[in-house]
Amino acid sequence: MKIILLGGPGAGKGTQANFIREKYNIPQISTGDMLRAHVKAGTELGKAAKKIMDEGGLVSDNIIMGMVKERIKEDDCKNGYLFDGFPRTIPQAEAMKEAGIEIDAVVEIDVPDEEIIKRMSGRRVHLPSGRTYHVVFNPPKVEGKDDVTGEDLIQRDDDQEDTVKERLQVYHDQTEPLIELYSKEAGAGKLKYVKVNGVGSVDEIRDSIFAGLDS
Repeated sequence: MKIILLGGPGAGKGTQANFIREKYNIPQISTGDMLRAHVKAGTELGKAAKKIMDEGGLVSDNIIMGMVKERIKEDDCKNGYLFDGFPRTIPQAEAMKEAGIEIDAVVEIDVPDEEIIKRMSGRRVHLPSGRTYHVVFNPPKVEGKDDVTGEDLIQRDDDQEDTVKERLQVYHDQTEPLIELYSKEAGAGKLKYVKVNGVGSVDEIRDSIFAGLDS
């Protein structure tokens, strides 16, 4: 199974990626993990990427594609692979095609913006322990305080409503065109497109994804 996972920030991709990985015995390929591994190993691609990142720039599609091509040659990819957070843009999707990287299915976890804003802006964190809470779905016993230590909880910058809205806008601008592209390819019989409702229990969403992939 060679799968691409699409969905906005806070759509629950990470949770579902774990289920997909286990069921189909395939590795999850995240460009962030690959970048860190190459930088750490000091490969040619890693050195090029580090230079750009140190200057505050965005790593080019060419470098990312080089890493992806190397990654899918590894032994653990013989049953397939799961791309999470890649491709993000139409040029990246086209570069994948040109590189002959095959895709069997695209899974889109669809969650309305209002729901994502509610999910992410309600998160609160106890930084020393990493314990997380949610003001609506998983509130602490005492408002604003960690259950174990009684210390203050904070809202991460990434979870501030304005930041979440900005991230959603980037997703709509850059990544949503991929939905149209892959839907068309599915219509032409080139791959399977599985769109699931990302609002509901984790198990319901997982079962919807598996039903779509196995149909």
